[in-house]
Amino acid sequence: MNVPAPAGIATLVAYVATIPAANLAVTHFGAAPVGFGYAAPAGVYMVGLALVLRDLARESAGRGAVLAAIALGTILSYFLADPALAGASAAAFAVAETMDFVVYEPLRKRGLLIAMLVSNAVGLFADSLLFLKLAFGSFEYLPGQILGKAWMTFAAIAVLALLRRRKQASASA
Repeated sequence: MNVPAPAGIATLVAYVATIPAANLAVTHFGAAPVGFGYAAPAGVYMVGLALVLRDLARESAGRGAVLAAIALGTILSYFLADPALAGASAAAFAVAETMDFVVYEPLRKRGLLIAMLVSNAVGLFADSLLFLKLAFGSFEYLPGQILGKAWMTFAAIAVLALLRRRKQASASA
């Protein structure tokens, strides 16, 4: 068994930590504004971050470690969520993260940023639809859910693109 490097371990820990953080945010803060007059359950930003961190963990720790982290995240989601949200949170997390992973893998050959953008879009829609239906029986927060998670994906991709440019510029200097 290959042990991930420290950066991979740190990314996996950050990824798994987003799950209880998202559940605690929903439980303690309810809804949060996400822009353009929309609101979403307060964990939306952490879930958006989880989608990004899952992809980065895949890069730094490998497929097997990410699949184990998805399983651990699902279990944590179930046990750390408010009982009313536990099943919805665990199911949405497991399905969305697995779908993100399945889409990411073949697209990775086309580049990290493209793979992240497309797989996160699939993951955020799946998570939003499943979580809202199971947790609230309504899609009232759907536009806010999608917008909040999209903000996190776009912010991460922008930061990664800037870091890549800086690295390329310093390598050619």
